[in-house]
Amino acid sequence: MTALLDITGLTITRGTRRGASHATERPLVDGLDLMIAAGDRLGLIGGSGSGKSLTSLAAIGLLDDQLTASGSIELAGTQVVGATDRSLRPLRGRVAGLVFQEPLTALDPLMRVGAQLAEPLRRHHGLRRDQLRHAVDAALTEVSLTDTARIAGSYPHELSGGQRQRVAIAIALAGRPQLLIADEPTTALDVTVQAEVLSLLDRLVRERGMALLFISHDLAVVSTMVDEVIVLSSGRAVERGPVAQVLTDPQHEDTRRLVASARAIDDALEDPR
Repeated sequence: MTALLDITGLTITRGTRRGASHATERPLVDGLDLMIAAGDRLGLIGGSGSGKSLTSLAAIGLLDDQLTASGSIELAGTQVVGATDRSLRPLRGRVAGLVFQEPLTALDPLMRVGAQLAEPLRRHHGLRRDQLRHAVDAALTEVSLTDTARIAGSYPHELSGGQRQRVAIAIALAGRPQLLIADEPTTALDVTVQAEVLSLLDRLVRERGMALLFISHDLAVVSTMVDEVIVLSSGRAVERGPVAQVLTDPQHEDTRRLVASARAIDDALEDPR
């Protein structure tokens, strides 16, 4: 099966291509392999600093200039490692869309959200004027937002956290990508809104037939969204397998801690006393 995303031996270190990397420091991501084909749902989990978000950024060539990726990352057959930003730009949004953890920082605070959503619709589909207005309204409706005219005319700070994240999802999906990368998409939301956004993502991925790379520190959340899971610890994959298997029979100490944490949270929610 042809891979949408094929990562082999991904290592991320501090240092630019032109400058020396910090050879004495441990890599931030160390020899990671993963592959996602059409329709796959893969979870990438681990604690803070485990390399999850760096992997998602590396996958579409958005690493900070002070970081260097080595190994191989093929996105729909295009080599990302060493590629120019210009050559990767057509793949972002069309092949892979990315939903960030905190939409208030991901969205431009100085632009109305309708204009931010219109930009990828114009770039990917060549829409203009009335077509663009209708497409913005349809995209906001698809992510279960009502009063779309008000939403489109608002600045990010004028919307709730759940509304901002729905707008961010609409922007990520505007190019109709084959792969959706969701990086901690509900961490900044309260429990009720979190459940609504997860349900929304699940529905949209299913209806559009997209592949999904879902990144989180929360194994309980990941288990509702994916079929397979990779556990990262200090940049290394320490466990991988079907999510049900990893949940019920974790092999690595870090995985056992994540499972125990998820169960403790579930117990607390069921019995708040």
